[in-house]
Amino acid sequence: MTGLVRRLLRQALAAAVLLASAAETDASFDPSQLCYRGINLSGAEYGDRTGVVGTNYTYPSEETVRYFANKGMNVVRLPFRWERLQPVLGQPLDGEELQRLRDAVDLIQEHGMAVVLDPHNFGYYDKDQLTQAPATDLAFGDFWARLAVEFANQKGVFFGLMNEPHDIKAPDWLEAANTAIQGIRTVGARNLILVPGTNWSGAFTWATDRIGGGANDTVMLGVKDPLDFYAFEFHQYLDADSSGTHPVCDGSDQARQGLTDVTAWLRKNGKRGFLGEFGVAGNQPCLDGLKQVFDVMADNNDVWLGWTYWAAGDWWPSQEPLNVQPRGGKDRPQMKVIVAAVGKKTAIAPACASVKPAG
Repeated sequence: MTGLVRRLLRQALAAAVLLASAAETDASFDPSQLCYRGINLSGAEYGDRTGVVGTNYTYPSEETVRYFANKGMNVVRLPFRWERLQPVLGQPLDGEELQRLRDAVDLIQEHGMAVVLDPHNFGYYDKDQLTQAPATDLAFGDFWARLAVEFANQKGVFFGLMNEPHDIKAPDWLEAANTAIQGIRTVGARNLILVPGTNWSGAFTWATDRIGGGANDTVMLGVKDPLDFYAFEFHQYLDADSSGTHPVCDGSDQARQGLTDVTAWLRKNGKRGFLGEFGVAGNQPCLDGLKQVFDVMADNNDVWLGWTYWAAGDWWPSQEPLNVQPRGGKDRPQMKVIVAAVGKKTAIAPACASVKPAG
């Protein structure tokens, strides 16, 4: 038996024990709540591949992690750069960067929160578009196989395949996503996988074909997972162009409609969804729109696993409208609405498992 197989077996056994423990404490689970409610802690995706940690990019501090854990949140989406973690395609992960990522995951989990691993690359490796040499489907699958081995069957770790692929035709993105899923499952990882669509994975545009090849709502039904243990990841902002770059929420109605439409799509097709990014400025119209977003998911928790608000992080400037990183010990205006949506922190139900039980 190889060392890799032994390690995977140990991790699988540990995950089974932890899942059994969660099932025993399930009496306190509130079925009216979504499984996961949390935050994006941005910073490790900053800068280019040659950036220096602490100077050009950063991982979350314990103070920041503690703050959001104390707000009752139970998941962190953790962005990072693919190129820094794997400097050469098809080759081993960088040991030092991998350790930084591991340390961040451990810190977050020590504070009782799950982690979504998020290669925050928008469908690119450096300036090479995914599915085009050298960033081929096989290269993407190789990356995910190597990363999956490191976190295989670790309770509370999800695999978010890619942040916001945007100018890739849906069939091409589907092929890359399926290759990555195959790599993950081939190394024995049973972790939940979050699968975005192309076109920024927008909820409002999920049924719209803007670059040819078909819309996400038809093409992405071709996801192939041997374990059938995945959810679709959507993003949705409330400004008119759904970019999240404006301090207004003149697109609140279309955001609500987009989420309502993908909710119906998920239910019709027997799928689950996760809202990986959304955010608003702290003015009252935006706070009202934010509450509507939460209400759509809370009212449809049979198909929505949860959400992670964008964004926070130690280096986020206070003048950034969507930022909810506290400054001077004061909460940002959005936090009152967010905390109300978080609700009370409860045990994770078996239906919310981050690792599929073996057998």
